Amino acid sequence: MSIQTIEDTNVKAFPAKPAEVIALTAKARRRFEPMAIAGRLASTLVPPIIVIALLLVVWQVACSSPTSSLPPPSQVWNEAYDLIAHPFFDNGPQDIGLAWRVLISLQRVAIGFGLAAVVGVALGALVGQSIWAMRGLDPVFQILRTVPPLAWLPLSLAAFRDSNPSALFVIFITSIWPIIINTAVGVRNIPQDYRNVALILRLNPFEFFVKIMVPAAAPYIFTGLRIGIGLSWLAIVAAEMLTGGVGIGFFIWDAWNSSRLPDIIVALAYIGVTGFCLDRLVAAVGAFVTRGTTAK
Repeated sequence: MSIQTIEDTNVKAFPAKPAEVIALTAKARRRFEPMAIAGRLASTLVPPIIVIALLLVVWQVACSSPTSSLPPPSQVWNEAYDLIAHPFFDNGPQDIGLAWRVLISLQRVAIGFGLAAVVGVALGALVGQSIWAMRGLDPVFQILRTVPPLAWLPLSLAAFRDSNPSALFVIFITSIWPIIINTAVGVRNIPQDYRNVALILRLNPFEFFVKIMVPAAAPYIFTGLRIGIGLSWLAIVAAEMLTGGVGIGFFIWDAWNSSRLPDIIVALAYIGVTGFCLDRLVAAVGAFVTRGTTAK
């Protein structure tokens, strides 16, 4: 065997140390990780920014005519600058920034939607356990869920005789139906093997609900919660337009009565962004809770 062959054999017999390979790999990852993060951010943020910019340009061109009934973006910026630049100003009970108004509306949504989530999941679990209850109540739920939010307002005002509990009831009754329906469907689709395990372990109804039913039906439950939170936000804005107060819905109605169209447009932007954030929040919680599970 030649000296060159012996050297090649030694090189093959004594490869690089694992620690050195790991160190080089870690350095390479650290070197390219910022670029990868920047690329992901760019792919996420750049497309919507481009779309929004194009929409603003089209809006500006379409509404720049003196005969236009809607203000262009430039006019909205000039006339509603204080609302945009100072969302947290507080000059008195009825003179506050839009951020404070959104927070007041969110407080009502948190109460109404929270009650709907608790009652909806519990009732949906009970309905999903019985096929006869599902067949009997599902048509009722499907009919009631199509009732518009404002249609419930006169009844709630007659029952509670106060605007705040009436608004909470409208949120509750509007958002509870998709939660009940999706929870019931999720419970009905729990695999029989899970139920057999519960029988073998002799779980009581509460243990079965917590350890088997909720984890197995979680993807369906959070689908209903995402639909419900969107309906809650729609309901509170509509209810506040008629019940008054200092929420974002009443601000829009008051701005309309004062012919402040730029203020209305800015408020609509706040409503849209807030609704998007609520949906993303519930989706993130659902993704965390249901990790490792999929809807069958």
